[in-house]
Amino acid sequence: MPVPQYAPTPRELDDVELVVSGALPGPLNAPGSALSLVLPSAVEASATEAGAVEIVDPEGLPIARVTWPAGEVTGLSSPAYGPFRRLYLTPSQTREAYAGRTVVPVTDALTTAEIAEIAALGPVLLLALVGHGTPSLSPVALLRASLLAADALPDAAVVAVPLASHDDPEANHALGVSVVAAYAGGDPVHALAAPTSEDYPDEIAAVIDRDQPAPEEQGLVIFFTGLSGSGKSTLARALMDRILEQGARTVTSLDGDVVRRNLSAGLTFSKEDRETNIRRIGWVAAEISRHGGLAVCSPIAPFDSTRQDVRGYVDGAGGAFFLVHVATPLEECERRDRKGLYAKARAGEIPEFTGISSPYEEPADADVRVDTTGRSIDEALDDVIEGLRSAGYLSL
Repeated sequence: MPVPQYAPTPRELDDVELVVSGALPGPLNAPGSALSLVLPSAVEASATEAGAVEIVDPEGLPIARVTWPAGEVTGLSSPAYGPFRRLYLTPSQTREAYAGRTVVPVTDALTTAEIAEIAALGPVLLLALVGHGTPSLSPVALLRASLLAADALPDAAVVAVPLASHDDPEANHALGVSVVAAYAGGDPVHALAAPTSEDYPDEIAAVIDRDQPAPEEQGLVIFFTGLSGSGKSTLARALMDRILEQGARTVTSLDGDVVRRNLSAGLTFSKEDRETNIRRIGWVAAEISRHGGLAVCSPIAPFDSTRQDVRGYVDGAGGAFFLVHVATPLEECERRDRKGLYAKARAGEIPEFTGISSPYEEPADADVRVDTTGRSIDEALDDVIEGLRSAGYLSL
């Protein structure tokens, strides 16, 4: 059987890169290991049968083979894409180029005081930990800020390490210590204390400002979810009109029905194809947010896992994700059934219909929850606008 391929999430890809680079010994999913790889069920079944899985980068280049379920990792190639790829060195490459320097782990832009502190250490290596979820800045911005700090130091070099955060402080600390030690070898490691001020050199401050715009200037995805007939598309269109009337931002609509006729033409209404449709909407919306745009989406999106995928796309693009749950009850949605869809679903003519023969998982992480029952569009829309205003995204 051919070995299946899997394109991991950014966090998982960071972990694979670390193991392939030799920063960490042992299997990726060893008991007690800080690293883990979670395969989709279909891929895991194929990997178990084949005894291995190939990990590929976003462009499809195989970078590692992982025996499954043992988890032993064999590097196949190094990722060749991405800004500042020249700075991503393995521990052995780092030791060869920069042995004898004091190693300073860096997880955020360096302040003026920290740069002065580092300047007294002699030749230094700034080890920028740029993995998914590790710094407050984006990886590119952290590297730009670190390079600017290096330019201000007497003798400094920068190496990038894709060390991901795993939402576990103890595991993160242990993993960080292990990785930094692998890169430092026997050289001294200088840990910076938490900064006492946010005074940055002008050039570094400009990098921070560009990477962390004010909420009203940030790329934004407003994602409406709810049952068919709940009023989500009507609310989405009304919100777009208000934003366009203000004239401060342009807006892209990614309405469920419109997307199906264009971006997702040819997909069926099976559960798999419906979720593919949502992920396509999410990916396009995330790319809009990457460039500072505003996208308004209004699919049913009944499953939490898919909504979390979309949130992840937007977070990865540096945008903000604002989730609106249009929580109109099923009985009211069915009463409004202008297209007769609920009646057909109850008659068994439409399989896997959300709310009837397929579940709707109510979001626990909605920024706004609004019920349109017995309310005008303007009244319901006010709840959404107030939520956006409170979050600082819009000043309607």
